[in-house]
Amino acid sequence: MSTPPEKGFLKYQVPIDAYGNGGFRFGDMSHIGSLLCLPSGMHAWDVKTVQDITRDSLAKVWAEADQIDVLFVGTGDQLFVLEKPIKQTGRDLNIITEPMSTGAAARTYNVLLGEKRAVAAALLAVERGK
Repeated sequence: MSTPPEKGFLKYQVPIDAYGNGGFRFGDMSHIGSLLCLPSGMHAWDVKTVQDITRDSLAKVWAEADQIDVLFVGTGDQLFVLEKPIKQTGRDLNIITEPMSTGAAARTYNVLLGEKRAVAAALLAVERGK
């Protein structure tokens, strides 16, 4: 018996076409809520506030560490400093973790993805966007 597909999952990595109104548009689809953009695909991310961004909430990222050089963490409308355990886990796994606003993170992720770089993004949904 096969396992049903994960809800909120696209099985390949694509650019972000738009963000705002509490979600994202990518790959000819839309998603309400936060998003993980990983080498394994686009995943719904059960994070609603910057305080929810923890080492544990990034477990899917760490599981794919061998395929990621840079992780952009979109922290909403404003930049927030990541907790030390997140930065340390990234260092231990040779992943550069860069926090920035969600808009900046989505745009920078798109550029590096277009360059075929080993990039990932953890994007907190925002209301205002583009």
